[in-house]
Amino acid sequence: MRSLHVDAGRHMGGGQWQALYLIERLAEAVLLAPVDSPLFQEACKRRLDVHPLTFSALFSATRRADLVHVHEARAHTLAAFAGGAPLVVARRVHFPVRRSIASRWKYGRAALYVAVSKFVVSSLEASGVAKKLIRLVYDGVPIPPGRARPEPGRVVALANKPVEIPGIKVHLTANLWQDLSTASVFVYKSEAEPLGSAALAAMASGVPVVASGTGGLPEIVEHERTGLLVNDGDFARSVRRLLDDPRLAAELGCAGRDHVQRGFSADQMTENTMRAYHEVVKC
Repeated sequence: MRSLHVDAGRHMGGGQWQALYLIERLAEAVLLAPVDSPLFQEACKRRLDVHPLTFSALFSATRRADLVHVHEARAHTLAAFAGGAPLVVARRVHFPVRRSIASRWKYGRAALYVAVSKFVVSSLEASGVAKKLIRLVYDGVPIPPGRARPEPGRVVALANKPVEIPGIKVHLTANLWQDLSTASVFVYKSEAEPLGSAALAAMASGVPVVASGTGGLPEIVEHERTGLLVNDGDFARSVRRLLDDPRLAAELGCAGRDHVQRGFSADQMTENTMRAYHEVVKC
C-alpha cells in the first residue's frame, strides 16, 4: 500500500516521533515535511523517502498514493484542500473541534480519524465526529535492547513539561532516550495529556514513572503496578518514595517495561495503524 504522510510542524514533538516510527516500518511510505524541520532532518538521517512539503508537491503526491495520513493540524488543512487519495487524520489533541463552516468542511473531508487514546476518542465524539469514523490506535515506542542503568537519585522530566521538587534536582531533558538510559525516575506533569508517549519511552526503558493522573495517562500508567499516578499535584511524595525504596522502583520499572512490550510497542502501533488503513483502502 502506497501511503503518503504529511507533517507541517516545525518542532520535534511526540507526534513527529510517532510518524517516524510508523513510516520506517511501512513499505512504500513517503513523507512530506518542511525542509528546515527537525522531522525532515531526522527522516533523512534514517534514509526514509522524505521530500520538502510544498502545496504543489502535496497535490501531485496525493494522486499517486493509495491514502494520505496527516499527522498534525496544518497538514490536515493542506491535505483537505489538495484532495486526491482518501484522508486519514491522526488526532493527538483533546480540545474540541471548532463549529465554524470552514472547520466542519475540513473535518468532513476525512475518511477516518486515528485517535491516540480513549480520552481523545471521547473528545472527538463530543465534537460531533461520527463514532464509525474513529479508530483508537495507541502510540508505540521502540523497545530498547536493555534496561536503563540508573544513577542513584537521577530524576528526569521533559524540558517542555518542567516540574520542581523541593530538595531534589530534576534534570530537564531535550534528549529523552539518552537521559532515560541513566534515569532513576521519570516525572511527567501535565494538566490534560492526550496520552504521553514520553511516559511510554520511560516505561520501555525500565524507568519507573510518576505521572499526572489526568487525560490519557491513566490509560498507560496503572497506579501502583506500572508506575505512580499523582492526582493532588504532590509529585514530591511519590518521587521520594521511589528514591527511598529502590526495590519498589525496580519492580515498577520491570512491570512498566513488560506492559509496553505487550501492548505499546512501535511494531504494535504500526500493525494497528495498518488495520485502520485497510478499512479505508480495500487491498
